Amino acid sequence: MFLSDLEIAQKAAIQPIKNIAAKLGIAEDDLEFYGKYKAKLPLHLLNPDRIKKSKLILVSAISPTPAGEGKTTTTVGLTDGLNKIGKHAMAALREPSLGPVFGMKGGAAGGGYAQVIPMEDINLHFTGDFSAIEKANNLLSALLDNNIQSKTNNLNIDPRTIVWKRVMDMNDRALRKIVIGLGGTGNGVPREDGFNITPASEVMAILCMSQSIDDLKQRLGNILVGFTFDKKPVFARDLKAQGAMALLLKDAIKPNLVQTLEGNGAIIHGGPFANIAQGTNTILATKMALSLADYVVTEAGFGADLGAEKFMDIKCGYAGLAPDAMVLVATIRALRHHGGAKKADYNTPNLELVQKGFENLEKHIENCKKFGLTPVVALNSFATDSKEEVDFVIQACAGMGVQAVVSACWAQGGEGTKDLASAVVATIEAGNNHFKPLYDWSLSIEEKIKIIATEIYGADDIKYTPQARAGLKTIAALGFDKLPVCMAKTQKSFSDDETKIGRPRNFSITVREFEFAAGAGFVIPILGEMMRMPGLPAVPASEGMDIDANGQVSGLS
Repeated sequence: MFLSDLEIAQKAAIQPIKNIAAKLGIAEDDLEFYGKYKAKLPLHLLNPDRIKKSKLILVSAISPTPAGEGKTTTTVGLTDGLNKIGKHAMAALREPSLGPVFGMKGGAAGGGYAQVIPMEDINLHFTGDFSAIEKANNLLSALLDNNIQSKTNNLNIDPRTIVWKRVMDMNDRALRKIVIGLGGTGNGVPREDGFNITPASEVMAILCMSQSIDDLKQRLGNILVGFTFDKKPVFARDLKAQGAMALLLKDAIKPNLVQTLEGNGAIIHGGPFANIAQGTNTILATKMALSLADYVVTEAGFGADLGAEKFMDIKCGYAGLAPDAMVLVATIRALRHHGGAKKADYNTPNLELVQKGFENLEKHIENCKKFGLTPVVALNSFATDSKEEVDFVIQACAGMGVQAVVSACWAQGGEGTKDLASAVVATIEAGNNHFKPLYDWSLSIEEKIKIIATEIYGADDIKYTPQARAGLKTIAALGFDKLPVCMAKTQKSFSDDETKIGRPRNFSITVREFEFAAGAGFVIPILGEMMRMPGLPAVPASEGMDIDANGQVSGLS
């Protein structure tokens, strides 16, 4: 009988989190319990010596398709597979956002027999981290508008220049652009404002980049909120906001411990989008996992041109980390999509479309090698895959000097990823991977953008709008030009045009404008229109969700 992801998770023999912690060598007194099955970990458990010795495995994927590639599922399955072959491994993942859970995308706890549990809690409020981020963000908004209203404590902020928005962790298109401060002089100064979804908040990005409370406070203070009437920058520290914001995040900064279906430890912490922000879990989560296990499997959002590039060029730079191996997830049906298949034909075997769509995977493999990493390709298995299609991908990868391994984690859990786990361990033990970032942070912003656009995306040229050119001057004036760049573009294509699937050639990209995440520590070039507050579909997933009198949840995916 076919079981849904939720039913599989609900039938699992979940262990008390203190038992999972004991297997990791964590004393019960060090756990901050959130019920029986979740706990936060104190930062004093970080072990610099063990971090250096443990092996870090980055999981990414080809350019995402409507069919989905199963990156999180593969991350969890590989963790279980490594433990199956006798290795001590943990997963380090991002937290799901509530908006997509109730919208269309669903949660982010893996799938089938490769999940992290308790699935319902992880996909809903979890340990309250997103709520704390939301409150810290909106405290800054309140302090900002209060300062504009004040007659005695006014920083002379020009309301027309404010770049800081409120956030809420829900898909609500009606809040994208709003007007606040209506109703007379006692209700504030009227101005345009709007809401982003919580994962798009710079506070989320900052939490993921911070390595201590002091680091968190400094980064929060560095948030640029707008400019004065005489064009001077205004930062959160000018509003004396950083201390109170950090106070709201005092528990959120601690990584969360849960477990896989097979009883292996997993840390889930932080959740920035990868098409806007850095798309990786927190530095502290990754380092905590490296402190507790010999092998750590982590993921980066969307395709390797987005999350993985940012993981290696931004996160690794700030954290001092270097991946020892990389896994690229692909599916036969996604390769059919990149070969031109329509949605109705995703599950219909077609060798010709797979051969054509392979160019997308080919480009991602080439990109990985530019970071000094030869990836292992995880071919996420589906019942509709034909032997001819699978054999072609394995042989084509071999022709590039890359091993492709069929992964059956969704149906078989860790047992279905033992071959993948063995291939990853063999790659690490061979010692042929020598990580190097793509660019030097000391280069100019334009040079860094050119390297990413030409080397990773395959663009021929980069164009800048007048607004973007003005942004470059502002970046230089503010001293942000030596920061890394966090490219914001569609995840559906290597280009900035989502209709260009496969491996686009002979194209240029256009930088429309810049945003400044000075607290997080990067500059954001905006390519095209980027959605920071999604809307719900015509039939949202929430319509199929329910809970009965016994507390049994249904419809969550």
